[in-house]
Amino acid sequence: MNSRQPKEATVWRQPDGKPVSCLEKIKVLNENIQEIETLCADALEDGVLMGCNADQIKEALHALIDGLAAPHAKKG
Repeated sequence: MNSRQPKEATVWRQPDGKPVSCLEKIKVLNENIQEIETLCADALEDGVLMGCNADQIKEALHALIDGLAAPHAKKG
């Protein structure tokens, strides 16, 4: 029961702002985001079913993402 609106396709960008053009890379990025969305939705649902506050779960998910360190970019 997904009540979310369809999303616009994300234009993935390189650090210099140019769009990523490799279709395989775009496919992998989109699949990764879809998997993360599914996992987050499952975690939220589980928490709510166990009696937790939905806003607190969302805050924890935001904190998790905000705490991720970006890996060093490849050189050359």
